[in-house]
Amino acid sequence: MPEGDTVFQLARRLRPALDGHTITRGELRVAALADVRLAGLTVLGHDTHGKHLLTRLSGELTLHTHLKMTGSWTITRPGRQLPRRLLPDVRVLLALASGTTAYGILLPVVELVPTAREADVIGHLGPDPLRADWDSLEGVARLAADPARPLVAALLDQRNLAGLGNLWVNELSFLRGHSPWTPVGEVDLAATVKLAARALRYSATTPGAMQVTTGNTRPGEQHWVAGRAGEPCRRCGTTIQVVAEVPGDPERRRTWWCPHCQPGPRPDR
Repeated sequence: MPEGDTVFQLARRLRPALDGHTITRGELRVAALADVRLAGLTVLGHDTHGKHLLTRLSGELTLHTHLKMTGSWTITRPGRQLPRRLLPDVRVLLALASGTTAYGILLPVVELVPTAREADVIGHLGPDPLRADWDSLEGVARLAADPARPLVAALLDQRNLAGLGNLWVNELSFLRGHSPWTPVGEVDLAATVKLAARALRYSATTPGAMQVTTGNTRPGEQHWVAGRAGEPCRRCGTTIQVVAEVPGDPERRRTWWCPHCQPGPRPDR
C-alpha cells in the first residue's frame, strides 16, 4: 500500500538512477503542464514528506507527485523501453543523458512548483517520522487537539502525522489494544506516536520488513488484523471484524479489529 514508508523507499530507489543527471527529454503529461519541457535541467535530489515525493530540479523547480492508490514509478536502463501498452498511462517522463528513463505512471498528482514554495503543496502536513526534522511532541500535540476524535480517523489525518495510511493505523490500534473508535483523549498518545514512528522507520529501512507488522514475512502471516476479516485473531482466536469504507468520507475507511483484544467503542453502523 502506498504509505510513507513506501514513498521513502521509492525515493531511495530513484536517487542513484536520477540524482545528478541531466534531463534530455522531460514531459509532464497532465493538462495543466502539457506545454512544460524539462530538457536541459538537472535532477538535484529527492525528498519525501509523508506520502508526497519531491523531485528537486535545477532552475529552482520542484516536481511534486503523489501515488495515492494508482500511481507508480518505473525506471528503464539504457537501451530499454517501457512496454507500449503502458505508454498511455505515463504522466511523467524523464529521459536522462545517462540513457536511463524514469516513468511516472497513473500519478493522480503532478505539480511543478518553485522550490522556495514547496510549502504550498506540503505545508499542511504534520511531522513525519522518516524525516530528520521529526518532532514527536508536535505529533502528540496535533493528535490531542481534538480529544473526541476517533483514534483511527486522527491517525489517518495527514495534518497530524504524515505517512500513516490505512494499513498502519489499523495495525497500530491493534498493537496498542484500542478499539479503532476510541476517542484520542482516552489514549496514551505519546506511547502511540512512539510506536508509530518506530514501526514506520523499521518498515522503511529494514530489508524484507516493508509493512510487516507481525514479524513474520510469510505470505498471509504479515498482519495482525488488516485484510483478515473473518479469520481468527492471532492472539486470542476471536473472529476479526471489518466495517466497509464510506465512499467520499476520508475518516471512515475500511477498518479491521479484534473485538476481544481491542475493547472499547464499536462503529456506528
